[in-house]
Amino acid sequence: MVTVSSKEAKEKFGTLMDTAQREPVTVTKHNRPAVVVISSARYAELEALEDELWAAKAKEAEKAGYLSVEESEAVIQGILNAEA
Repeated sequence: MVTVSSKEAKEKFGTLMDTAQREPVTVTKHNRPAVVVISSARYAELEALEDELWAAKAKEAEKAGYLSVEESEAVIQGILNAEA
């Protein structure tokens, strides 16, 4: 992974973007990692992986006895109707 200072990132933003298309770039501030710049394609991959993870966790929770989305909505709707 490439690492650049925030000053260098600002001065060479085009280069930073080109590099981030190939690999993540860590930008440091005061010699400490501040942010990581990644391509939009890689970001989309990470978002998809996160969605898969949360879907798997939801399935595990449902198997453990937690309410499904539909059941949760029904309970909430029942509470709202009772208050009306």
